Amino acid sequence: MSDTETLKVYAEAAGRYAAGFARTKDTDQEADYSAFKALLPDGGRVLDLGCGPGHWTARLRGDGLLADGMDASPEMAAYAQSTYGIDVQVSDFHELSAMAGYDGIWANFSLLHAPKIEMPDHLEHVRQALNPKGALSLGMKLGVGESRDSLNRFYAYYSEDELLALVEAAGFRVVKTRRGNGEGLAGQDETFVVVTAHA
Repeated sequence: MSDTETLKVYAEAAGRYAAGFARTKDTDQEADYSAFKALLPDGGRVLDLGCGPGHWTARLRGDGLLADGMDASPEMAAYAQSTYGIDVQVSDFHELSAMAGYDGIWANFSLLHAPKIEMPDHLEHVRQALNPKGALSLGMKLGVGESRDSLNRFYAYYSEDELLALVEAAGFRVVKTRRGNGEGLAGQDETFVVVTAHA
């Protein structure tokens, strides 16, 4: 993610996002987390792609996994370091192509900030970064087209069929999908889908 307006929102909201939103609004993702973790080997290496404040990275580590964090926001990375002791790699999605050797990638509502034209390449790089049979958890918002929310963050929206076609075209086998509704940082209730798959 390199959209300057989106990064500005996360820079300004880093502390509030982590303390207020991230710690209280992920409780509905237990099924997604369990489905992802079930595909991982004990002590496996995992990348939290677009890790934000690092709370999921910390949980993955707490469950005995070798979890790395990667995020485009220096402010979120700083919060993750100060709160959880996690050294987050500050990079955008394009730099994923240089990474490899992961047993799983947790892309929890991060790739939705990438333009739709870039999504096939990003998913290809995710697959290339994974070991054989490596796992993917991909959270995205459902909708049509591209737009900015009330906070001026860039979003790309997909139908579930459109997203599944992209995931499968990148070489993944879908294991599970789950739809839900949640209130994000902008305070709007939106429908999302979480796709669990493996290479």
